[in-house]
Amino acid sequence: MKSVYKILRIVREYNFMEKKLPQRKQNRLANFDYSTEGAYFITICTHHRRKILSRIVGGDVPDAPQKIELYPGGKIADKYIKQLSDFYDGVCVEKYVIMPNHIHLILSVFENGTSRTSSPTRQHSAVSRFVSTLKRFCNKECGFPIWQRSFHDHVIRDGKDYNEIAAYIEGNPLNWENDCFFNEGDDDRENCIEKFAAK
Repeated sequence: MKSVYKILRIVREYNFMEKKLPQRKQNRLANFDYSTEGAYFITICTHHRRKILSRIVGGDVPDAPQKIELYPGGKIADKYIKQLSDFYDGVCVEKYVIMPNHIHLILSVFENGTSRTSSPTRQHSAVSRFVSTLKRFCNKECGFPIWQRSFHDHVIRDGKDYNEIAAYIEGNPLNWENDCFFNEGDDDRENCIEKFAAK
């Protein structure tokens, strides 16, 4: 009988602890089919928002053009972003930028965005499959996980929305220090290069 009470107490404590755990915010729009034709604004962040993809150069001099210098992880991401449009029928990356700790891209889905090979995750949307494949290929080639869990998305509603987002992506390097993903810490270029060299 003591053991039954002990088990009930443990279950009660477990249920109490479970209720106190923070609930993860849903990133996807409820009841929306992300395989439907349309354009999507996607943001994928690095793990712990480490600056391992690129750096913004040329901003020290007023009016100097700022450009992006890709690190090894950014070069790998760039390669797979370009390749995955060919891998998935009906999915196209229309515009993207690889920032120091995140990627922004506009992903267009046509004809339900099916891949050329059968996918074990058919229940997932074309957008999720694309992002998952991109992350998986990058992580495998890098030799270590570089991405945070999940991704941010925005369903592009009309031409005006599309143009604003395209302009945001294009101007993102110029506004890096005002970006919501900007952090003051040093970039992880040396750490990143050491990890690639150790592979």
